[in-house]
Amino acid sequence: MDVSWTLWVLTILGLSALIAVDFFIGRKPHDVTTKEAGIWTIIWIALAALFGLGLLVFGESQASGEFFAGFITEKSLSVDNLFVFVLIMAKFSVPSHLQQRVLLVGVLIALVLRAVFIAAGAAVIANFSWVFYIFGAFLIYTAWKLIQEARADEEEEEFEENRLLKTIERRFGVADRYHGTKLFIRNNGKRVLTPLMVVMLAIGTTDVLFALDSIPAIFGLTQDPYIVFTANAFALMGLRQLYFLIGGLLKKLVHLSYGLSVILGFIGVKLVLHALHESGVHVPEISIPVSLGVICGVLVITTITSLIANKKQEQADTAEEADGAAAEKGSSVDA
Repeated sequence: MDVSWTLWVLTILGLSALIAVDFFIGRKPHDVTTKEAGIWTIIWIALAALFGLGLLVFGESQASGEFFAGFITEKSLSVDNLFVFVLIMAKFSVPSHLQQRVLLVGVLIALVLRAVFIAAGAAVIANFSWVFYIFGAFLIYTAWKLIQEARADEEEEEFEENRLLKTIERRFGVADRYHGTKLFIRNNGKRVLTPLMVVMLAIGTTDVLFALDSIPAIFGLTQDPYIVFTANAFALMGLRQLYFLIGGLLKKLVHLSYGLSVILGFIGVKLVLHALHESGVHVPEISIPVSLGVICGVLVITTITSLIANKKQEQADTAEEADGAAAEKGSSVDA
């Protein structure tokens, strides 16, 4: 897709305007209700759909298909981010009425960092086609690693601050409590960070780790930097509302890691086939419609099996509690 600088500027201005409207509406700290989160989630998904349809209307059918495949992939991978966001919020004991501000700024930091990743990835791909072998192998390895982690019976996870975050905290110092929406305060004449600023940086910088697999994944679906950037932008900007909408349902998606591993593995194979094709080897390439169908199919199946497994587990827990209560009652009668 041939994108002019004018279109790039207009797109960035349009996205910035949407972010500004979102920030203006939610500028006052408050507890986000499920209804509010649901409405904004629908709005962001609708805006992404309109953008994709706009590409189709203006004659870019391939770009439209690539955008939808990329958006759905990034959206599904971003759901995995929410698990870590929950851990971060708990680690820093973020007040509920400040969580939406944390997520808004944290996601903006993540979007800027991802833009840097995308620009670097596009430059590397443009000059070194063999990088597709590395991207493909990395995604297949990540898929295998996700399966291993999903099968492991791990204890409750805790968020561990990355090295960059620890360095910032040591350099500037951190206040001992939250001060509303303030990011810096004066403490004994020294300017220090508030915990709110620290948790915003934690959200933004931690997302970089997720970008290590999501950016190669979307480059496996399209090599167009414009599509890669816009798909990431729309997926990330709706992440804040998705956090409040399905935060309580995350634990029910017990098979999510398996679904994501299948998607990453599939795209990894697609990248390797594309690399072989670029090297002159006659191998079949996976089309965008097929990719879109596989991604959507995997997500639907994963969601259904997760809900079924969760329901069976709840029934088993209920039966176990009933048996325990009956046994306790019987022992008290014998006594």
